[in-house]
Amino acid sequence: MAVTPGSLSVAVVDDHPVVIEGIQAWLSQEPRISVRQTGEAVDVQPGVVDVLILDLNLHGRLVVDDIATLAAAGQRVIAFSQFTEQRVVLESLEAGACEFVAKNEGRAHLVNAVLAAAGDRPYVTPTAAGVLVGDRGASRPRLSSQERTALLWWFQSMSKASVARRMGVSVHTVDIYIRRARVKYAQVGRTAPTKADMLARAIEDGLVTPDDITSYESAAFNEN
Repeated sequence: MAVTPGSLSVAVVDDHPVVIEGIQAWLSQEPRISVRQTGEAVDVQPGVVDVLILDLNLHGRLVVDDIATLAAAGQRVIAFSQFTEQRVVLESLEAGACEFVAKNEGRAHLVNAVLAAAGDRPYVTPTAAGVLVGDRGASRPRLSSQERTALLWWFQSMSKASVARRMGVSVHTVDIYIRRARVKYAQVGRTAPTKADMLARAIEDGLVTPDDITSYESAAFNEN
């Protein structure tokens, strides 16, 4: 399917104007992407843009908690940072970042990460790959609490609408949680394209037990 030029909207938050200008220059070379908002504070309203590129260190403060808040509201976030320590990368991904891109990884990786995040597809940069390979728990994706809750209640209820009511969010947000969990499983080589696959992965990883799925019915496997 053809993508309309400029149809993928992006916001950039960084406390260094030169970095923002550099990102804008990089993304301007990709006709599918349009930078709609820039700034040095995390005041982007979730859902206004498709993808938020967020510097992890704003005015001397690590903003991992802001990632969790934005991701919980359904915003796709790419963590963009010069800090590449294992703890920082893993905490960013666990908080709900779709991707982690190191500032020294260049234009191609950032553009690819934006396109993948907007399409809810996995993309792993060399920095993130190195951290995940070195992490003993790398085969088990790091799901946020919202993603785990959405999966559990989805398995139990059969209906994304009922999950949305219980979580106090929109059906769209629930769908984002589930798609994001699928992306995270794909990133570690354990694809889960259907609801049945997701349930199997969750049981394998101990995220849920068969006893948790007390109201789960075989018909649920037909809802993807």
